[in-house]
Amino acid sequence: MLTKKEWLRKINNLKTKKIIKNKNSIKGKLKEIVIRAVGKNTPKKNFGIFFSGGIDSTLIAYVCKKNGAHFTCYSVGLENSKDLEWAKKTAKKLKLKLKTKTFSLDEAEKIMKDVVKILQTSDVVNVGVGCVVYSAAILAKKDRINVFFSGLGSEEIFAGYERHAHAGDINKECWNGLKKMYERDLIRDFRISERLKIKILTPFLEDDLIKFAMQIPGKYKINKENKKIILREMGEELGIPKEFAWRKKIAAQYGSGFDRAIKKLAKKNGFKYKKDYLENLLIK
Repeated sequence: MLTKKEWLRKINNLKTKKIIKNKNSIKGKLKEIVIRAVGKNTPKKNFGIFFSGGIDSTLIAYVCKKNGAHFTCYSVGLENSKDLEWAKKTAKKLKLKLKTKTFSLDEAEKIMKDVVKILQTSDVVNVGVGCVVYSAAILAKKDRINVFFSGLGSEEIFAGYERHAHAGDINKECWNGLKKMYERDLIRDFRISERLKIKILTPFLEDDLIKFAMQIPGKYKINKENKKIILREMGEELGIPKEFAWRKKIAAQYGSGFDRAIKKLAKKNGFKYKKDYLENLLIK
């Protein structure tokens, strides 16, 4: 894993002021770069894809299937999980091999205890997302799968967060988010990977994809109605059905139901705030 200094240097070295204005040429080039980024990282042996039915994981799975790769999609959540629901619908439509697991509240609590200890944090978002990664990897390890594709990075380079919608300069906010990913996302996934002895592949963080995506005007990425517009349009042109290319997905901790589970368990254990409940798990 890169150090924080190395990560910041990498991002700063990719910075460019060049902007490509022709939308059709952008989509054509973006297809090439995304397909190359996925292909370059695709293992020769069986691997897994962390799958939520959102555009990022769907696009990775779609390209892998087109390339004839051998993989299984893994999706996890609690009862009434939107991500589980959409993962099943998407996998059925695209004929993807999918394995799922629906956790009870008690099972979710055991996962949280493990994740809090691994990450050494009571940060609600980090633990919520960490529970998704950790539990999907545990499910896959039963199939002897220890290499996974993740859509990490797409939210930053294609403006997938609400804060991008309110930014005066969308791409500037994307650059800032990329820098902050180290402490927010990379350390989390590295610690889980290290504990479980797995490898997580992140095609959206390939240098050439970051550099090209950051030459796309912000107005092609996000507006009041939609986020990651250019990526969705490109995915639809590749052949992903519109219903799935334009699904409005919520963050992993919400879509999986783990955030809701943290809230329920906090209340059940007499804590007013989710963070206090997780802090209690950390010091136990």
